[in-house]
Amino acid sequence: MAEIIQKDGTWVFDGEALRLTPGRDKNVGLLRRTLGELVVPLGALAGISFEQGRKAGRLRLRLRDGADPLLHVARGRLTEPHDPYQLIVEPDRYGVAEYVAEEVRSALLLDQVPSAPATEYLLPGPSVPLSVSAGDGTASFDGERVRLEWNWKTEEAKSAAGTRTLALADIAAVEWQPSAGLENGHLRFTVRNAPTEAPAKYDPNAVELWGFKKDPLMALVAAAVQARLPHPAARGAAEDGRPAAPGTASAPAAAPGTASAPAAAPALAPTPAPAPAPAEHDHDALLRRLRELGELHRSGVLTDEEFALAKQAVLQRM
Repeated sequence: MAEIIQKDGTWVFDGEALRLTPGRDKNVGLLRRTLGELVVPLGALAGISFEQGRKAGRLRLRLRDGADPLLHVARGRLTEPHDPYQLIVEPDRYGVAEYVAEEVRSALLLDQVPSAPATEYLLPGPSVPLSVSAGDGTASFDGERVRLEWNWKTEEAKSAAGTRTLALADIAAVEWQPSAGLENGHLRFTVRNAPTEAPAKYDPNAVELWGFKKDPLMALVAAAVQARLPHPAARGAAEDGRPAAPGTASAPAAAPGTASAPAAAPALAPTPAPAPAPAEHDHDALLRRLRELGELHRSGVLTDEEFALAKQAVLQRM
């Protein structure tokens, strides 16, 4: 088990998942504190990095595209205090941070976790029910319905219709856009068969955001809804799916009435595989060796330096 405890938070890796717990330091963002502890399965990770600095370092997780609904709706717009996948590391813990990063990298290698985009959400998203007040309204989600309530700052053209309730089945998409510079942000729900180009200020299916403290929390509402909508990969396949080109599905079969087709089959057989490489260069053998080195290191037989050197030698041969 690898663990690092900082004022910014605590990360614990048990070989199968990373448990991320936000710290109680005043610099920890409101979104991280509200989201609470996250358990990130190894299969959701694409990588980990550690960057040293003069005053502080950064541990950063990189998740596979499509693995986390929060990252999907945030689209890289979460600022550092609110990003749950970053940890500020104090200089006297740089060695520990490097060790955690190496343990995660080794596990990704040993388990052969793909870095390709995920085809389903591997994290559940924020828990519900969830309610956030920011900008010109309050957005609530109970897992089945979104409820939008307006405050005294809402434009009359939008608030005149009263509280808005949207069933999950009627929502085609959700978008969170933080305010930037002079541009206001929004939390917008796209309703099926009711497209609109109205600004969030006048859109009854959107909350306008003005850049105040609670704006990032609207990303949690967006993520909770996104986690219950069809995964983008599934939607993309449905939208891009086309019938196979004529003849492609039947290409391996013999053409009707062609008597010589069976005789040609041996020519289509794959060529014999090359002779296996020597045992010391066999991929599986090297993976087993890495596991053995990890066990020897954990049991204290190998020192940190011996383990690092031995592991580097194995990785070079791979």
